[in-house]
Amino acid sequence: MEQTERSNSIEKALRILLCFQAERPSWGVRELGGHLGFSPATVQRVLQTLKTHGFVAQDPVTRRYQLGVVFYAFVHALKGTYPITRTGRPFLQQLMADTGETVHLNIIEGQDRVCIDTVESPQALKASMPIGSRSPLYAGGSSKCLLAFWDPELRERYLQNLSAMKPFTDRTVTDPEVLRRELEEIRRRGYAASLGERNRGLGSLSAPVFDHHGQLLATVSLAIPEIRYQDAIHRNFCVRKLLYAARALSRVMGYESEEATGRK
Repeated sequence: MEQTERSNSIEKALRILLCFQAERPSWGVRELGGHLGFSPATVQRVLQTLKTHGFVAQDPVTRRYQLGVVFYAFVHALKGTYPITRTGRPFLQQLMADTGETVHLNIIEGQDRVCIDTVESPQALKASMPIGSRSPLYAGGSSKCLLAFWDPELRERYLQNLSAMKPFTDRTVTDPEVLRRELEEIRRRGYAASLGERNRGLGSLSAPVFDHHGQLLATVSLAIPEIRYQDAIHRNFCVRKLLYAARALSRVMGYESEEATGRK
């Protein structure tokens, strides 16, 4: 009985922690309880335990909770765990220096695009992409680039099981057949481009990174404010620099082909 109660407490703590995302970084006790179906007393008890160990912190004015600084240690550990992150970091830094735009590295986790590293633009007007941020694979340039160059069998399984496609903006693709045509175009072109599909006012350019087997490892992406994305000269310059960086990183990861295009 004691073991079961301990397991239930751990599961509740994990579910509470997973609610703290980039889209919703802070919670009050009652709203978190309502969201999860837990009593306020249960949420308060779990949060106090998590706070004691640094997993969450509480704003002394609003009394709302957010993630604690202990997670910075996990970020550094994750960066050291994934070879693509260690190897890709210099390429991301150079791409940011070349373009002046925020650069991020993404992988597929489950059915989501997850950002695993980022180099933020130093410009006053910039787009941010926090490490750990997620997006469904059908929404946005970096997500659709991952989906387009994913293993064909896994991609097809994902598309066949795709039900409701939640629109994030009026530019989000919600028709599976339209999505299929866009994925074909991305594979033909070798990179993905989108504007305002996931976030209004934000453009995205994304190119794939492959391993020595020719399998998709990640995508390198640029997040660009709309005003600069609409500048065709700047956008085309960013595309050239992006493709160069993604292909160079692919070669370092063992990919032999010079081109990362036309993959089926």
